[in-house]
Amino acid sequence: MAEFYIKPGNQQRGWNDPPQFSYGLQQRPALSSGLTQRGPFRRRVAAATEGKEPEAAPHPPVASSPVGLLVPQSVNLPPPGPQTSFQRADATTPSVVKADKEYEIEDVLSSLHETLNNCRSCVQKQVCDDIHKRLVILQEMWTQGKLSSPVRKRMGILTEELKSQHWDIADEIHRSLMVDHVAEVSQWMVGVKRLIAETKNLPGEDPLP
Repeated sequence: MAEFYIKPGNQQRGWNDPPQFSYGLQQRPALSSGLTQRGPFRRRVAAATEGKEPEAAPHPPVASSPVGLLVPQSVNLPPPGPQTSFQRADATTPSVVKADKEYEIEDVLSSLHETLNNCRSCVQKQVCDDIHKRLVILQEMWTQGKLSSPVRKRMGILTEELKSQHWDIADEIHRSLMVDHVAEVSQWMVGVKRLIAETKNLPGEDPLP
């Protein structure tokens, strides 16, 4: 076997000379022997796996939820009380009962002019004349149909509160009109605002209960 690896031309060697082997001849048998050894092993592995279905991974058992713990316990509630109706609170809350009442321009203006006449003895003439001009604009827009129903109703309530000397309520209604209907009231509401302020400052004018 050793002679198979010996290079040619080295047939005559001494007894103590090391043999000279051929690297190429050593590699070929090693590679071929490796293929012959690995081939059957691979075939056996393939044969072992042929025709066998892969096993599915076992699923963890689903824990059953304690249904009994999820059921709410019955609670004894008090019997429901009588139903009550709620209304939106706004600036005209003290006069909610009067909201459906229709007001005429004559009633509103007569009350405002009466209040203005009460101020003439204590308020400057120029201020009273400016308030009068604003009331004329109010009358013209009212008669020409340029004021909506909510504006007319709030102005009617405002004059009633002003006549009853409820200054704060009248001023609050004026504010709500300026916020909700500024396009309709901006030309004349400044006169109504000034009339409320001057009437409130009249000497001896105490608000009625």
